[in-house]
Amino acid sequence: MHDNLTTSNPSHTTSPLHAPSPQSFSEASTRANRAGLPKHGYLGIAIMFIAQILMFAKLEPAYTWFTAIQWTGYILLLDAILARRRGESFIFDRTHEFLFLLLVSNICWFLFEAYNLHLRNWDYQNLPENFALRLTGFFWAFATIFPGILMTSEVLDELGFFKKAIFSPVRLPKWIHQLLLVTGALFCFVPVLVPAAIAKYLFVFVWGGYVFLLDPINYRLGMPSLLRELEKGSVQKLLSLFLAGLICGILWEFWNYWAKAKWVYTVPYFNRPKIFEMPLYGFLGFLPFAVECFVMWQLALYGWNKKKS
Repeated sequence: MHDNLTTSNPSHTTSPLHAPSPQSFSEASTRANRAGLPKHGYLGIAIMFIAQILMFAKLEPAYTWFTAIQWTGYILLLDAILARRRGESFIFDRTHEFLFLLLVSNICWFLFEAYNLHLRNWDYQNLPENFALRLTGFFWAFATIFPGILMTSEVLDELGFFKKAIFSPVRLPKWIHQLLLVTGALFCFVPVLVPAAIAKYLFVFVWGGYVFLLDPINYRLGMPSLLRELEKGSVQKLLSLFLAGLICGILWEFWNYWAKAKWVYTVPYFNRPKIFEMPLYGFLGFLPFAVECFVMWQLALYGWNKKKS
């Protein structure tokens, strides 16, 4: 796995989703641009369009499974855009890694669901009564979280968003890394150690804690790291993750609002005004959450690469 700033072509960044293919990015982009948008991109658009119509008509299964269906179509579209520009599909050319990403997405989101058992910041409504169907819905929906955010960030990177967000390289002392580790550990573990009456106010710690905890670890392991980007004088990836989190957060809340099976928020403060089901300030939480998805995936990808080697 290469660092996401180290490429043979400085106009591109290596995908933090996976290692680059042997061909150069310029060759891949030239070939892909001639080919046009791959067919699965149009399939993704069709899925989203048809599901939207069926949802408004309240026809099943689109009405109940609307959010997961829309994310499936959106991810197909994102992959097609990246494949067009890079000449390689993450879904179809690196299927094993993509399936691993779906698994990691499930595992990590179930971790947040475990937090929510204690913090009680959201709840679900109108879930299927059949347990097998309900579990299928959870696994399907949770599997789309990491691909949705990370591939949105990849598209933003590929389109050149924030590429000028550079400055003079800096060298961070090791005590900064250690401080981040300690802070991250406190943010992650304190909310589950205090009484529920207090913990329900502390989910903001959870949304940022794993960034502080895991990014220094990824740095030490030689994986793509926001700290390393900072040392090299770039915050492009950080900003693209922030924007990806905001884009995906708006899409999540929009699609969730119309779905029959949905989540609702039970946070104990500032519940108004709302956009869809989300209190307005809550959209800020999607920014650090996108970064958490990135650092969690990099750590998981390190284990994947070690197992393959």
